Formats: sequence, structure tokens, C-alpha cells
Amino acid sequence: MPLAARRCYRLAFATGLALALCYGLDLGVPFVAPLFAVLLAARPARPPAPAQALALLLLLALALGIGLLLGPLLQRAPLPALLLIALGVFFSNRLAMVAGREIPATLLTFGFTVIPAAEAASPALSAALVAAMVLGMAVAIGCLWLVYPLFPEDAEVPPVKPAAPAQQNWRSLRATLIVLPAFVFTLVNPASYLPFLVKSVLLGREAGDIQLRGASRELVGSTLLGGACAICVWWCLRLAVTLWFFSGWMLLLSLLLAAGAYRVFRNRLTPGFWINALVTALILLGAAVQDSAGGKDVYQAFAVRMALFLGVTVYALLAMSLLEWWRTGAGGGPRREWR
Repeated sequence: MPLAARRCYRLAFATGLALALCYGLDLGVPFVAPLFAVLLAARPARPPAPAQALALLLLLALALGIGLLLGPLLQRAPLPALLLIALGVFFSNRLAMVAGREIPATLLTFGFTVIPAAEAASPALSAALVAAMVLGMAVAIGCLWLVYPLFPEDAEVPPVKPAAPAQQNWRSLRATLIVLPAFVFTLVNPASYLPFLVKSVLLGREAGDIQLRGASRELVGSTLLGGACAICVWWCLRLAVTLWFFSGWMLLLSLLLAAGAYRVFRNRLTPGFWINALVTALILLGAAVQDSAGGKDVYQAFAVRMALFLGVTVYALLAMSLLEWWRTGAGGGPRREWR
């Protein structure tokens, strides 16, 4: 089987299996496990070894534990807490600029943003979210272990050469300035806006890795595609509202979007475009399932979330444009190096 096809099947089956296990076992916040499965399986590399997996779970528990400590501080001393969160997000984004550190950096960012926001809503919600995320990561790693022997890599992919230090600092600052306003906005209603914050964290990471040219197609286009895919899967579920149909439709959707990411069919879009679309669909569908179980209007909630997703995406584009304009000397002057 060609390498690109193996990568597509690996990502699709790991995502579908993680989704089936978490929803079948009724784990808390079940869309977290397939989300982690996408982040892990999208990398063209072997799954974490047992020692690495244990270290990753410990890192996740430590990062989320930091969030539990920042939650009470955010309520009693908001300004110092926001400064600490900003520094933590910047450090996490800076860590992502080093080759091979994307997953730990993303987990740290979740710890500095998602958990303090949940703690502001309810300590019980934050504790349940911590348990769900640690368990979801364990399920995602286990699913990848099961799937990888069927669709292995040919050889280890050489590590990507990191960018220059000045470029790393600049991209880290840009990603931080995209995430922080979304975090502050989430504090208005943390229980309802947590999916929006998760999307913002992943969007900030993606915006830190792309160039300004073509960013509108990359960010807005992938968000719209993810929303359209979520609507299609939701309508398809009306044929049979069962876990097996849900898992099967998500497996097919993951396979289709992975085919675009790994160039199974020719396209000019980057792999990040297709992976971001899949992540957006997973977040929207996970939230929709929770809304349906809680008796809420699914379509109204979907419209609100989609509007928020597009709003933060447009803000990310504006922030990138303004920051690049300032960096180049207010519109074409001498280039500034930020160190």
C-alpha cells in the first residue's frame, strides 16, 4: 500500500476507534479523545513508545494541574493571573517552534487556558475536564498503538529544522495575541464557550505556523469546510442514530480529509488546512451531541458556535495583518527584529 494511503487509513481508523470507545463507554467530554487522536496520528511518525506515552500523560496531568492552580488565582487576583497565563501561553507557543514539540506545547496551552476558564465556571467542571482529557489522551495513544502495525511508516521522518530564534519569538508572540482575547471572552460564559476556546488554541497554533499570504484561505476556508462537514455528518446521522453509524461516518470523513492532507488527490491546499477542517468538525459535532443529550436546540447552538469560530478566525487574520504591518516598519519601512 502506498505510504500516503497508509497515513490516511491510520489517521481515519485511529480517530474512528477513539470516538467509538469514548462514546460507547460514556466517558466525560468524549470528543476529546478523537481530537487527540487526530493530533497524534496526523504526524508522519511512529506512535509514542510506552515510556514516551507515560511521560506525555504525566506532562498533560502536570499542565492541567497548573490550570487548576491558576483558576482560583484568576478569581481573586485577575491581573496577575492573566499575566501568568499570557507568559505560559507564550512559553507553550515558543516550545512549539522547536521541532517535535508540537504535542507537548498544545497540551501546555490547554493547561494554561482551558482549565482556568473551566475553573472559573465550576471546580467540578474543571476536575471532570482534567480527568476526561487525561483519559482521552490515554485512549488516543492506545488506539494509535492498535492501528499503527496495520499502517506503519516506511522510515523515520527527519526532524524539521527549527526557524531562527527571532522568527520563533515573533511567531510565538503572534499566536499568543490570538489566543488571549479568546480566553478573556470565554470567561464571560465558560461552560458554554469552552469549545470556542479549544478551537482558538488550535487556531492560534496554526496561525503561528503559516505565512500571511494565503492565510485567509487557510484559516477561514478550513473553518467553513469543517462546519460544512459537521452539518453533513449530522444530517447523515438522521438515517440511523446509533454509535456505529456515528463512528462510521466520522471514519469516512477522516479518510476523505486525510486524503487531501496527504495528497492522495491533487490539491494546492496545505496539510494543515485539511487537518484543521477535521478538528473543527470534531469540536462542532462533539458539542452538538452534548446539546442534543441536554435537550438544547442543536441548530441554534451550532449557528452560535460557527459564528464564534468565524469571528475568532477573522480576528486572527486582522491580528496577523496588523502585527506584520507593525513589524515591517508601519507599512514598508525598515524591518524590525523582535528578540
